[in-house]
Amino acid sequence: MVTVRGRLTPEVGALLMRALDAARDTLYQQTWQYVDGSSETPTMAQRQADALALLAETALHHGIDPGAPGDRHQVVVHVDAPVLADPDQPGQPLLEDGPRVSAETSRRIACDASRVVMRHHRDGRVVEVAARIRTIPPAIRRALHHRDRGCRFPGCGVRFGQGHHIRHWANGGPTTLSNLVMPCRRHHRPVHEEGYQLHRLPDGELQFRRPNGQLIPEVPRRPEFRDDPVAMIRALNDAEGLHLHSRTAMPGWLGERLNAGWAISVLHPLAQ
Repeated sequence: MVTVRGRLTPEVGALLMRALDAARDTLYQQTWQYVDGSSETPTMAQRQADALALLAETALHHGIDPGAPGDRHQVVVHVDAPVLADPDQPGQPLLEDGPRVSAETSRRIACDASRVVMRHHRDGRVVEVAARIRTIPPAIRRALHHRDRGCRFPGCGVRFGQGHHIRHWANGGPTTLSNLVMPCRRHHRPVHEEGYQLHRLPDGELQFRRPNGQLIPEVPRRPEFRDDPVAMIRALNDAEGLHLHSRTAMPGWLGERLNAGWAISVLHPLAQ
């Protein structure tokens, strides 16, 4: 048996639970009957496992491509307007039919989503509802995908990403290419919720910093091999003066004991 454990963000967890509910309903529309004819029904844990297997089979059958963020299944988050503009303002962002989320989580979700502005009376009645609009229009989204070609966080490069406003639209940031960048889901969260900083320099280059202000160095993109990859790698090695042969990866260790102090002094640049 296989046990799967993991942590999900609130909106992804709500999405998964909704998908599991739909898959479970599809599997168990009729009363479950075992092969031996008994009327005993599986436990909820077993039903959830069967539903997860159905989701995996469906994803592999149709291809694993989530598509553009604006076209994906949506999770509704209710946010008070002052909270989007300033996370320190009072308010209660919460998932529809779900738990509350932090103000920074709501700002991250609102970076690349459809939004509907609703005005309520003090007694809770809806006074006015505006039309739904996309935070990032489709044309700008296509241009963003074409320009960034994946997550821009140093060293990542995951193809599937989300639109991020460098200056949030709730604070007056424009929805333009110069104010947008594409991080993946994993790296979108640290920028909003873990203190990582992202800036665009005057020359257009991006600059990422850790929560302590330390600059994260840029990592060169992996080269694209359009022709014979073996010939391309050999050409790159020759250009760097690297001559690889059949004994290059053969270790020179003869069984002697490891001298940890000497190894650290050689490998660690600050050991001296």
